[in-house]
Amino acid sequence: MEPYYYSQMNKQQQRIYHVIKSGLESLTQSFDVPRIDGTELSDIFYKLRLDCPEIFYASTFRYSFYDNSTLVKIKPVYLFEKNKIKDHQLAMKARVEKLTRVIKDKSDWEKELYIHDFICENVTYDKLKKQYSHEIIGPLGQGVGVCEGIAKSVKVLCDQLSIPCIVAISDNNPDKNIKYRHAWNVIKINGSWYHLDATFDNTLGKKEVRYDYFNLDDKNIFKDHEPVIYKVPACNESDHFYYKEKKLSFTKKEDVAKRCQQAVKKGKILTFHWRGGYLTKAVTEELLYIIAEVAKEKGKHSQVSINWKQAVIRVKFIQEKLENSVKIEDAYEEENDIAPIQ
Repeated sequence: MEPYYYSQMNKQQQRIYHVIKSGLESLTQSFDVPRIDGTELSDIFYKLRLDCPEIFYASTFRYSFYDNSTLVKIKPVYLFEKNKIKDHQLAMKARVEKLTRVIKDKSDWEKELYIHDFICENVTYDKLKKQYSHEIIGPLGQGVGVCEGIAKSVKVLCDQLSIPCIVAISDNNPDKNIKYRHAWNVIKINGSWYHLDATFDNTLGKKEVRYDYFNLDDKNIFKDHEPVIYKVPACNESDHFYYKEKKLSFTKKEDVAKRCQQAVKKGKILTFHWRGGYLTKAVTEELLYIIAEVAKEKGKHSQVSINWKQAVIRVKFIQEKLENSVKIEDAYEEENDIAPIQ
């Protein structure tokens, strides 16, 4: 399968893409490409690195040309010296192979779940925004990353397992106080494309792994994600949404009551998705009443947190004599997640 962003380019852009890729893979200090506008050149370089997360060692480049020349000289800016890059490449290749070996015979959905859970359980969001956190070397090598590095790590693991996967990039939106770009994945499972945002689930899951952003369709992802800056395939299905697959997506209030009773009995946390119409204030109050009543019947108290945009509710039943509490969750990290395009 052709790399996704490469397949969206015209013939000249594809030729330049190949020259840059070959130059970066051979760690060349400088090479020439046909002369095009600087913005277009930056775009090709950026998309190449979204297609090829294994090229983690050159995050930007400089270029120069003579006024009458038909060529541009590109000088990649490498993050490490040559021998160090080769060491890191070997380490990353071994790491990816080791991580995927245990899951290679499972279904694509199970493989995706394994990758998602690995990220949520082993990667810490890097608030210091170190350079390598934007690349696979952060999450897979150091256990830290921002959304760009996390999305690239998901892709490199999917690539190893032959699951079609794209890194999607959305723009900032100052009007909504969203200062930075964000990255996640668009992934093909059983013939349909879905959105997977391991960073948002990682951010929500402080105490346990969350799946609020596991296989969303376009309608749901864009409730709290900005539009993508580069076109990605339409995601029209919701069949493989995690909570739906696990029968934790409810349309009836009696199902919420029943599952709450089971959770109290087993002493477990219940995280579920509400699919019975919009999660309005009135509907939310009804659900909170049901949860509080179940807690009261069992001599417990409830702690509820709500991801309002995605209509996901987490309920913990506790023995301590605390007031029933409700917290509104927000997965969005106010951090500079995407390294700027140079």
